[in-house]
Amino acid sequence: MTRGTTNPNRLRRMDRWITAAHGAELRRAAHPVAIDLGYGAAPWTAVELLRRLRTAAPRTRVVGVEIDPARVVAARPYEREGLRFRHGGFEVPVEGRPTLIRAANVLRQYDEDEVAEVWERLRARLAPATGASRGGLLVEGTCDEIGRRHVWVALGPEGPRTVTFATRLGSLERPSDLAERLPKALIHRNVPGEAVHTFLRDFDRAWAAAAPYASYGARQRWIRTVHTLAADWPVRDGVSRWRQGEVTVAWEALAPRC
Repeated sequence: MTRGTTNPNRLRRMDRWITAAHGAELRRAAHPVAIDLGYGAAPWTAVELLRRLRTAAPRTRVVGVEIDPARVVAARPYEREGLRFRHGGFEVPVEGRPTLIRAANVLRQYDEDEVAEVWERLRARLAPATGASRGGLLVEGTCDEIGRRHVWVALGPEGPRTVTFATRLGSLERPSDLAERLPKALIHRNVPGEAVHTFLRDFDRAWAAAAPYASYGARQRWIRTVHTLAADWPVRDGVSRWRQGEVTVAWEALAPRC
């Protein structure tokens, strides 16, 4: 069981990215179901997920899943059309295959060598890929208590796809400040010789080189920084996402070395 720490709007950056990156898949699904796995002591994140996803896919249903039965009982008064709460864990106790599983701040308390097994269990529950679809999406990551800094991994049925770094730009001194929010699969790999350490080093250097753009605001400095970073790293998104204080990189570029 997690500590259950939660605040309204804590996962807004993750939700915003999911809506943009996975909204089309949710719209294509015949019965789109999204899971808020480990929503915590209060149901705010599940309530917000439903509202945000429905801006992109109005037929989406959300199921909040918690391992603590008392938290499920406390959340039941917030059920409404399209929103339900269930007791359970990594088995994801819903019928069918979800189109989305969001697991935020769940794996921080696990050991690094347990992450791959959890990912595999959750990926096995996702909607499979078909000729017209890449399948469901698992988004697993970590953020601070009020959602200013967030890093997550996106995984499909086939495995990890991308890593996204997202921040409130006004709170950022340097990009490597995000290292403390790396998900469990990466946080212990932020050491010399590992790809994520090299990436964050290059990110800081590009940020320093873009210092003259700070006179135009933190957003313009960030955009220039990511432009520089994209020359050497497989950045998967574009300026429309960078403006949000995000950057998404191919998983293979940051994956831990065995």
